[in-house]
Amino acid sequence: MAERKYYRRVYQKQKKRNFLSFFFSRRILKWVFWGFLFFIFCVLFLFVYYIKDFPRPENFLERPFIQSTRIYDKSGQVLLYEIYGEEKREVVFINQVPEYLKRAVIVTEDRDFYQHFGVDFKGILRSFLNNLKIMKPTYGGSTIPQQLVRSSFLTRKKTAERKSREIILAIELDRRYSKDQILEWYLNQVPFGSNAYGVEAASQTYFRKSVSEVSLSEAATLAALIQAPSYLSPYGEGKEKLLARKDYVLEQMAKEGYITQEKAELAKKEEINFVKFSLPIKAPHFVLYIKDYLEKKYGEEFLREKGLRIYTTLDWELQELAEKAVEEGAKNNEKRRAYNAALVAINPKTGEILAMVGSKNYFADPYPKDCIPGKNCLFDPEFNVATLGLRQPGSAFKPFVYATAFKNGFSDKAVVVDEETNFGVWGGKSFIPRNYDGKFRGPVTLREALAQSLNVPSVKVLDSMAGLEDSIKTAKDLGITTLNNPSSFYGLALVLGGGEVKLLDMVSAYGVFATNGLKVSPSFIVKIEDSEGNIIEENKKTQIRVLETGVARMINDVLSDNQARAPIFGLRSRMYFEDYQVAAKTGTTQDSRDGWIIGYTPTIATGVWVGNNDNSPIERGLGENLAGPIWRMFMEKALLKFPKEDFKTELE
Repeated sequence: MAERKYYRRVYQKQKKRNFLSFFFSRRILKWVFWGFLFFIFCVLFLFVYYIKDFPRPENFLERPFIQSTRIYDKSGQVLLYEIYGEEKREVVFINQVPEYLKRAVIVTEDRDFYQHFGVDFKGILRSFLNNLKIMKPTYGGSTIPQQLVRSSFLTRKKTAERKSREIILAIELDRRYSKDQILEWYLNQVPFGSNAYGVEAASQTYFRKSVSEVSLSEAATLAALIQAPSYLSPYGEGKEKLLARKDYVLEQMAKEGYITQEKAELAKKEEINFVKFSLPIKAPHFVLYIKDYLEKKYGEEFLREKGLRIYTTLDWELQELAEKAVEEGAKNNEKRRAYNAALVAINPKTGEILAMVGSKNYFADPYPKDCIPGKNCLFDPEFNVATLGLRQPGSAFKPFVYATAFKNGFSDKAVVVDEETNFGVWGGKSFIPRNYDGKFRGPVTLREALAQSLNVPSVKVLDSMAGLEDSIKTAKDLGITTLNNPSSFYGLALVLGGGEVKLLDMVSAYGVFATNGLKVSPSFIVKIEDSEGNIIEENKKTQIRVLETGVARMINDVLSDNQARAPIFGLRSRMYFEDYQVAAKTGTTQDSRDGWIIGYTPTIATGVWVGNNDNSPIERGLGENLAGPIWRMFMEKALLKFPKEDFKTELE
């Protein structure tokens, strides 16, 4: 009996204990269940809360990348200059990026890119533990989608809220788009330092080649830069660290099986040739002349962001010849106290500027050392004499006066007397011009007077055959834009170069003679394309007749007559080409401040000016002696680029 009571008591206690255990376990499960639901609710709430104001991931398709404007030579192969604000960028498609570059980026930035769903929680945990060790939020563990979202839509401030937003949108991005599409966006957006954003801009900046052409070693170098573009810059102290990280990238690629170990070792040994870091501009005077035009027409912001492609008229081969000729010639002229020079070459048939050198060296220092540019420098490197310089042309202006006389019915056989003549008072004193050698030759024909650049006969031609007003009109019709004062301001000294002109205008105007009276105003742009290849501007200039054919042909015939000019210049002067018919005219101002030569064929017209920026005198001498060597050095090589073509001789 006692034993039964004992078991009853024990059983009842056990039953009570089992009941309590069951009761509490159900309550715990219920709390766990409701807690889990609450957690899910919170996650969903945060998801909705954070994503409600987000731009949709589709905006990657709508969001324009900031792309720089690029200025090219005529061939489209030589990049002259790049206009950009904060970013240099050129968008490329994923199939233009070498496979080993894509793999190099993935192995360093997001090893499990093709496996995760936008977020790598193992990576986040790993970075959390690393940060915990050093007690600093250094390691991010961000995937490529996270980096893309952060750089496009979020700030870089490290907060829990930003990280939550980043994770949510990265998941959404990965859900909506293919891995390759996300990788393409990333490769076009990631910064590489030196203001280069995206793999194409980076490849051009560091290797001067398209990304499609980079080697395995170069691809690994680009991938290595992503971690810390400024710190690892090849142009500073970080170059050795960059190369070491490049080797690490190659090692990781081999480890993951993307390349063989043998290829990795060969790539490690490959020498990386980084483009020399310098002011990235070629033909600076020409380019800045164009840039000024573009900014006035399209605005600075448009140029910095819309990825325009400017195809110019510049012939890079001729530009290099011109720069070399000007620099060497100007250096030789320093002993004649002429410290600067400029050159312009155009295609007279199209008006296209083929070469432009606005000073002997844009990148040199002003001279003298303590001078003030724009005020008292003998040599002002950045000033573009070709387009901005207002200089007296000396006798280089005479063809416009003689052309006017021919228009008025006079022929090259008409005679004037070369003798001392007082043309009256001008400028407060008697105007009694002299020939350069102080001699007089008596009766001479207009052909002889122009070919030998005789001053007294030329003044007589202006005074009695051409007329001041008509001569100014002829010059303006042919392209001279600067003779805007009343004719009385210039007087008869106009024929001796008494009016200021621009070198570009003079070369263009001589080009009208070359085309037998047809004018095409100077052009410097072939076409402009937007980032999608649409043409938004194109050169469609056409020729217009501004001078009678017979008059132009007469000028060509006289200026190319080597026998007629020989008494002054000799039979084998710098203007004479044995195998080519070349017309040319020199000019020297009365006070020996400027030396000129302008010469042309039917295919190219070239003008050279020498002198000093501050207009100080140079050593006395003909333009043929000062500007001639530069012009000759350029023309004898430039002519080889064009078909041989003589002037038409029928004088209508």
